[in-house]
Amino acid sequence: QLREQQEEIENMMNAIFKGVFVHRYRDVVPAIRAICMEELGTWMRSYAASFLTDGYLKYIGWTLHDKQWDVRLQCVKALQGLYCRRDTAAHMELFTSRFKVSEGPAGVPWVPAGCHRPHPPHQTRMVAMVLDKEPKVAVEVVKLLTLMLENMEEALTEEDCQSVYPMVYVSSRPLASAAGLFLYRRLLDPQREPSHDGDNRTFFRLLLAFFIESELHEHAAYLVDSLWDCAGPRLRDWETISALLLEDSPTEGLVDQQEKALVDILAASVVQAAEGQPPVGRGPAKKVTEG
Repeated sequence: QLREQQEEIENMMNAIFKGVFVHRYRDVVPAIRAICMEELGTWMRSYAASFLTDGYLKYIGWTLHDKQWDVRLQCVKALQGLYCRRDTAAHMELFTSRFKVSEGPAGVPWVPAGCHRPHPPHQTRMVAMVLDKEPKVAVEVVKLLTLMLENMEEALTEEDCQSVYPMVYVSSRPLASAAGLFLYRRLLDPQREPSHDGDNRTFFRLLLAFFIESELHEHAAYLVDSLWDCAGPRLRDWETISALLLEDSPTEGLVDQQEKALVDILAASVVQAAEGQPPVGRGPAKKVTEG
């Protein structure tokens, strides 16, 4: 009797889905399309056995291309609810691979502070959306990619990650901070390597390698500000910085380029700690009006 009732409920839900959702997710009213994506995400989280399937996931994937930013935002938030847990993320393999296709961004983004706009020639749809012209969407996309990084290790390639790293230099602080957490979790956290014991010397060496490779040496303040929320205590470890700068060992010591970069990072972290303000040119995300 229970099985019969479950089957009856599922039939009713499928009828509602095919009779209402399939038509309304493309409604001319953006708010209705956004509600459809929000509710579909809720169904998938609440009734994974019935709804967390590729047949339903494809609607979210398709709607990532919606012209209205708030619809795209609801798609990203729905995906966050699925990638935030390993048990649901395990069902996302086909979806992830299917939407890792060459796509352009959903619009022309603002120019990052002090650097050229990063735009590799080939990006996945979800990765390309870090350049979304609506800052709110871009921030949530980076948060989504961070969840994928944590709960679905093989989902992102090194090329995907390289598309996110430059966001630590953009003018929008919310986006830069989100990218800072992504960078820290993927590249800078010493605890990723058990042999390093999570020490700060390793953190600063990893940070120096990234900073020098990024070739934006005059923008240490932007990098420090991006990492401040997730790695502030490490950046304020001036004792370790001083020890690294005073190290005379030919094997442990720093080369001139590293020393200069570390002094820039030290100066930026002192200013950040003293003033508690982001660097000049970086502030809250600005609203971009849809054309």
